[in-house]
Amino acid sequence: MSELTRAQKDEFIEFIAYLCDEAAKEILPHYGPDVEIERKSDATPVTLADRNAEKRIREILAERYPEHGIIGEEYGRERDDADFVWVLDPVDGTKSFISGVPLFATLIALMYKGRPVIGAINQPVLKQMVIGDCETTTLNGKPVSGREACSLSQATLCTTDPIRTTLWQNKADWSALPPKTALYRSWGDAGGYILLCSGFIDIMCDPMMEIWDCAAILPCLEGAGFKVTGWKGGDAFDERCIIAAKAPLHDEVMATLYPAN
Repeated sequence: MSELTRAQKDEFIEFIAYLCDEAAKEILPHYGPDVEIERKSDATPVTLADRNAEKRIREILAERYPEHGIIGEEYGRERDDADFVWVLDPVDGTKSFISGVPLFATLIALMYKGRPVIGAINQPVLKQMVIGDCETTTLNGKPVSGREACSLSQATLCTTDPIRTTLWQNKADWSALPPKTALYRSWGDAGGYILLCSGFIDIMCDPMMEIWDCAAILPCLEGAGFKVTGWKGGDAFDERCIIAAKAPLHDEVMATLYPAN
C-alpha cells in the first residue's frame, strides 16, 4: 500500500478529532493563573495539562490501535518502527499556556511509513480545530486554504520567538526580512498555524522544531495549499524547521533571506 485510501483517511480524521476533544478535557481544567508549573531537565516548563493529556491519548490509542506506534513529547516512544505511528504534543506552546495566551494547541499527527499523512491542531480555549490530510484542510469541519498570496510589503509575518538565534541559521539574513513586511508579530506556537491556515496571516516561520512540533502541522499546510520548506529550502520535515507561505510569497521570503542565491 503506497498511500492511505480515502476511507482510511476519513476514519483517521474522525478519530484524531476525538483524540483532540479528549485531550481538551484534560487541559482546560488547568488553564488559568493558578496553574502548577514544573521544570524539565532542560529548564523548559511542563504542567499536569501536558502530562494528563498525553496519558489520556495513549490510553485511547492502546485500546483502538494497539499495534500502532507512538512518539510523545512527555512519555517517549513505543513501537516507533511500526507502519502507523502517532506523534503527540499535548500542549505545544506551554509558555503561552502558563501565561494565559491562547496560542498553544494540542498537536496530534499520524505518520505512515515515516511520513506525516494526517495532522490536527486544536486550540481548546478558542474552540478551533484544524485538521489536514495533505489534500484538504478544515477548520471546525469547514475547508480552509489561507488567503491568496500578496506581495512581501503587504504581508503579515509571524514567528514564535522573534529573537531566537536559530532564525539566522544557514546564514540566513533574517534581519532583512521583517522590515520588508507590513507587520511582524510573535503570534507563534501552534496557534500561528491556525491563523495561517484560516487566512489571517501570510507567513509563518519556525526555525527549530522537534518531530512532535512539526509532524501535525505539515499535513495541514500542504492540504491548505501552502508552499513549505526548511531554512535550506528543502523538505521541512527532514530539516525540522518551517518556512510557510503561498508560493509566490514564499519565493520572495527565500530571496530576501538569501539574496546571493
